[in-house]
Amino acid sequence: METLQRTANRGSVSTGYNIENSIKLETANNEWLIRASPTAGNRRKHTFSFWIKRSTLGNPSASGTGYVIGQGQHGRLFFSSDFFQYRFDDGHDVRDVTTKHRDPSAWLHVVVAVDTNQSSSSNRVKIYFNGVQTTTIDLDGGSYPDQEDQASGWFTTNYLTIGTAPFGGSYNAGDGDYDMSGYLAEFVAIDGLQLAPTEFGEYDDDSGIWKAKDVSGLTFGDEGFHLNFSNASALGEDFSGNNNDFTLSNLAAADQSTDTPTNNFATINTLPLYNQGTFSFPNGATEIKRSDGGGDGFTCVFSTMAVNKGKWYAEMEVLESPSLTMYGYASVDYIQSLNFPQFYLGTANTESAGYYSNGDGANDAIYEANNFPSAGVQSAAGTIISVAMDCDNNKIHFANNGTYTNSSNPVNNTNGFPMPDDYVYFAQSSYTGAKTYKTNLGGYTVDGISSAASDANGYGTFEYAPPSGYYALCTKNLAEYG
Repeated sequence: METLQRTANRGSVSTGYNIENSIKLETANNEWLIRASPTAGNRRKHTFSFWIKRSTLGNPSASGTGYVIGQGQHGRLFFSSDFFQYRFDDGHDVRDVTTKHRDPSAWLHVVVAVDTNQSSSSNRVKIYFNGVQTTTIDLDGGSYPDQEDQASGWFTTNYLTIGTAPFGGSYNAGDGDYDMSGYLAEFVAIDGLQLAPTEFGEYDDDSGIWKAKDVSGLTFGDEGFHLNFSNASALGEDFSGNNNDFTLSNLAAADQSTDTPTNNFATINTLPLYNQGTFSFPNGATEIKRSDGGGDGFTCVFSTMAVNKGKWYAEMEVLESPSLTMYGYASVDYIQSLNFPQFYLGTANTESAGYYSNGDGANDAIYEANNFPSAGVQSAAGTIISVAMDCDNNKIHFANNGTYTNSSNPVNNTNGFPMPDDYVYFAQSSYTGAKTYKTNLGGYTVDGISSAASDANGYGTFEYAPPSGYYALCTKNLAEYG
């Protein structure tokens, strides 16, 4: 059964310890990190702690799994069919079957704490999600480790990988069949101690939300490590003091993200069953790849966060010609009234509107209330369309490469287009198959940003500066304005 935990972390706590960066990993790009020559550590006792925001749910790779970390042939920690599983060694698997982790809008904190010296088998492997221990365990045909067992993979001299399994002919590298897709933050391994989750996180007194805490003072052990992904030029740098650095595979500075457990950004919602073709959402759910599987037809995708207060900014890029794409907003009520999001923006009075682009340098227009009340500016592939949503005055404004259309001014609310007094999503609709579309909601974008403009609070990375009073859609800004 799928559940969303009461203590799910959405990064909405804006005070206390801050995590500045995460790393984006993508299955399709075979992106991962590796330590090729670790030294042996404590094979009976260890703890892993990490924050994860999954962008591809279900089974993202050819093997049907998404590996978070692996060592040797049998050291495994991964998601399979959205369930979480830990393998101590061959035959000793511990799997949580109470929760399918299917919330692409939220960060999840996972702790796996192991001590095979414990007399009680259930104390030898403890798994926690957002500070809560899972107690209903399916051993997946295996068993808990025997007392005083030594792992055949973990804390050995075998290859150690993050974001994939160290499989292949000699178990020395990822081969693309076991990779995960999503964001990782504050990745910690402890060599020689079985720690409680309260060493890595705590409940916020006011909200009750599980939040991150500073881990820099922990005892990591000789083979422990702390990856905080803060050094863009060396994303695999270990900050534990052990210099147990990881080498990057198909990763670069551009894969660093500001979407973190302490400031969670909106992305594209990957949960709905989108029709009219087969959809995937690579690069941290900031790209929309559509195949021809369902033929032509409009389908709308939308953000993981909806707002009904404040002023919000996002950018979308016109990539291909012809693209037949609209960028704008859609109301929550309108989307929920449909069996599936098979519609295009601008067809239901003021419940949605979009900047229509064909990507061929012609035929642009603003479409709302079933008509084209105003022409846009011609846009070819590469054009950046800005969307500025004013939920306080119920207006939306569109810009083409930084110039707002229809003589509109989002700062003084001149000549915008109407929006409902309702919760609304950033939304994007497309028509033809086999196309790629990009959206930038501020936390991560696959494109290099030449200007790296942020909002007035310093959040988001955009090509064009958000208008005065408009902000990136993230939880720190939501706590202040949303």
